[in-house]
Amino acid sequence: MEGIEHRTVNVNDINMHVAEKGEGPVVLLLHGFPDLWYSWRHQMVALSALGYRAVAPDLRGYGDTHVPTSVSSYTILHLVADVVALIDSLGDDQVFLVGHDWGAIMGWNLCLFRPEKIKAFVSLSVPYMPRNPKMKPIDAMRALYGDDYFICRFQVNMLLFLF
Repeated sequence: MEGIEHRTVNVNDINMHVAEKGEGPVVLLLHGFPDLWYSWRHQMVALSALGYRAVAPDLRGYGDTHVPTSVSSYTILHLVADVVALIDSLGDDQVFLVGHDWGAIMGWNLCLFRPEKIKAFVSLSVPYMPRNPKMKPIDAMRALYGDDYFICRFQVNMLLFLF
């Protein structure tokens, strides 16, 4: 698609599929659930035309990136470490970061844990929500938005799917 190049990089003990276009400062684009790098294809073309190197990976467990089987391999620490290792592999000390949905949650945590890696962060559709040690995230969402909130419904649907 319009000169977008694809490669696989080894980051944090997984193989990650990465799509790239352009040269210049890196704009790292993190997709949401249940998307892929492909969600960013139009933005990649536009950013590269403006002199940026647009990079959009398939995140851990998505698309052509490795899918670890253990649920414990998907902690926010694993996900942030994947992105840090990807940034290191790109050859830049810092990147402009854009995250949508699930990618925004990863972006917020990346900014918290490794702020020196980020020049600027744009969060699309997900505001910063600090962790509440007194309540699990799904319970908090259920209390705020009810059982019909899509993330709460997804929990039920996944249990039906698994069993």
